[in-house]
Amino acid sequence: MNLIHLLLLTIITTAAIMPSDHHDKKKNLNPKLAVYIETIKEDFSKIPQDRVVELDKIAAFIQKQVKASQPVQLTYICTHNSRRSHFGQIWGATAAAYYHIPNVKTYSGGTEASAFNERAVAACERAGFVITKTSEGKNPVYKVSYGADTDPLKAFSKKYDDAGNPQSNFCAIMTCSQADEACPVVKGAAARVAVPYDDPKAFDGAEQETAKYDERCKQIATETLYVFSKVKI
Repeated sequence: MNLIHLLLLTIITTAAIMPSDHHDKKKNLNPKLAVYIETIKEDFSKIPQDRVVELDKIAAFIQKQVKASQPVQLTYICTHNSRRSHFGQIWGATAAAYYHIPNVKTYSGGTEASAFNERAVAACERAGFVITKTSEGKNPVYKVSYGADTDPLKAFSKKYDDAGNPQSNFCAIMTCSQADEACPVVKGAAARVAVPYDDPKAFDGAEQETAKYDERCKQIATETLYVFSKVKI
């Protein structure tokens, strides 16, 4: 074997055994979170068709922005920005990283501000997110991390038109029926899609509390991952 053939063989062999960039990024998700995602991906086929129709509208918005090399801005909206909209924002960022969709920024807001509910925080932690409270008070700020090589999200309650949220060219995702009814038009939104979820708040203090928060977290995770799985880059 001459030197050229030996060099070619070395290059091919090295490429074969090195992990791809795609695999490496997935591996860098929090380990518990990575296992959680692989499990819930099996539930895509269980999403009801009427919801698939609406979720595909979100995917179409993302695809359009990606194709045009424009920022993908998603604002998840519920009444108090305390539970479902935070689940949406956190899972939106995670799904974008998992499927390597570029230039995605996720936000959340309410028709009024309250606080990121501690029960929803706990549900995210059980799913595999690493969450740190960085301030105290009635509306504390949390740092939410989904991977070692990703920028953590800043999570706290705010109105959907807060100065820190996008004011134009974003998709407004209505995660509760009350906010959907209260905001038939979201100023500045390039698209508006309603995918309401049942509020786990109804079970606060009940025996089923933990199970219901985990159920809602998982449903939003499943549907959000489905959305990003439909986007081609």
